[in-house]
Amino acid sequence: MNTSSCPKILVVDDEAHLRELLEITLIKMGLDVDSAENLSVARSYLQKNTYSLVLTDMRLPDGSGMELVEELSASDKNTPIAVITAFGSADNAVIALKAGAFDYVSKPVALDHLRKLVRSALEMHEVAAKPVSRDPDASLRAPSFLIGSSAGMQMVRSQIERLARSMAPVIITGESGSGKELAAREIHKTSARAAQAFVAVNCGAIPENLMEAEFFGYRKGAFTGAVDDRDGFFQAANGGTLMLDEVADLPLAMQVKLLRAIQERRIRKIGATTEESVDVRIISATHQNLAVCVEEGRFRQDLYYRLNVIELHLPPLRQRLEDIPELAQGMLTKLAQTPVSLAPAALQALLQYDFPGNVRELENILERALAFANDGCIEPGDLMLRGTRSDTHGLPAAASASAASVAALTTGAAVAAEHGAAPAVIAEGALELTLPSLPCSLPDFLEQVEREMIRRALQQTYQNRTQAAELLGVSFRQLRYQIQKLKIQ
Repeated sequence: MNTSSCPKILVVDDEAHLRELLEITLIKMGLDVDSAENLSVARSYLQKNTYSLVLTDMRLPDGSGMELVEELSASDKNTPIAVITAFGSADNAVIALKAGAFDYVSKPVALDHLRKLVRSALEMHEVAAKPVSRDPDASLRAPSFLIGSSAGMQMVRSQIERLARSMAPVIITGESGSGKELAAREIHKTSARAAQAFVAVNCGAIPENLMEAEFFGYRKGAFTGAVDDRDGFFQAANGGTLMLDEVADLPLAMQVKLLRAIQERRIRKIGATTEESVDVRIISATHQNLAVCVEEGRFRQDLYYRLNVIELHLPPLRQRLEDIPELAQGMLTKLAQTPVSLAPAALQALLQYDFPGNVRELENILERALAFANDGCIEPGDLMLRGTRSDTHGLPAAASASAASVAALTTGAAVAAEHGAAPAVIAEGALELTLPSLPCSLPDFLEQVEREMIRRALQQTYQNRTQAAELLGVSFRQLRYQIQKLKIQ
């Protein structure tokens, strides 16, 4: 065999029997292997050779595998490095991933997982080794999911390019509608897993009693209605990427099971007696502050640290208004069957709008405007915007109006109660609710206020419950519960 054409792997471990096991496994995969029992030998190999992957133990006689991780991450070789951690040392794996490690494998080493890790590393190294295409039409053949050339978006793309070279978990933060799923798809598309499945899951949309079955699958006969074996999200994304959208909405009981699946990379179907290994990269997303959720006891701290290895933040649309012309043109091209233009006055109106719903709201506005546009040109009146930018405490106009309505209602109620006033109506942009005379039923009156606020939020967001919940400052689950409780249609 011509070893010069084989990818070279460097194995660094002080346990002779484990080195031998790894060597045999990698040689059977058709790879060329060098072995080192400590850091000094490994460094001498790295000075003389170029490797497609370095596999190192964390604990070595003359130092730590973390030193190799940091040295290779700081070099310009782009050599992926994976670490071998002791059983139960999940914290060390997270530290290594944050430092730039490609991936990790736990002891005792599962050979099937090791093979998958090696294949992913070789694919990534092959992609990184390819010369950059000078074809000017190359970008047209593989367009980015993220549109915009602002400084904020250029920084996001630069981060995504680096994230694609690692298998570390990523958490994407940003307001609702800012494009978190598109960013996740961009990470997947530019990674070594691009040819495999990308599975996106909205954690807030799955009933709690079905979550385990949906994530892990089930065996035939496991429960009433289980007439066949069924795979879950983890099996569907095996070899690829699993995106957990609105991960903060996961109930605590499910968070425990998810943590184990991510740490051990093994799952057990409902009704099964054995576990099966899965090779999935986890990308999670949320518009909530997970650190606050941890402090409030709504999110497990250990799962937070496991998911928050690398954070990617997406700026809201109001902070990158210069992208609106490019975004609008791309959306109109996708939505319209015939060419449609945006009048300069209409574009100016969009630039003066706050977009509380971000990019999703922009698409909604343009889709509605297409229905009213004449002669293939969208005018300001076709947009039907609900206000322009407001500088009141940095809040969007819609949010400021809602806050003003509540303040007016509260103040009016207090004055009426103090002076024993008769029933009155609060108007002038505030809630049009009749204030009852005392004595009255306070719970009934508060339900009336709550019902009206929820209806207005749903109307303003065109029945988008996720955005409505954000406008009202509650979680998606809280809003859904209140809608059912108040019987809001």
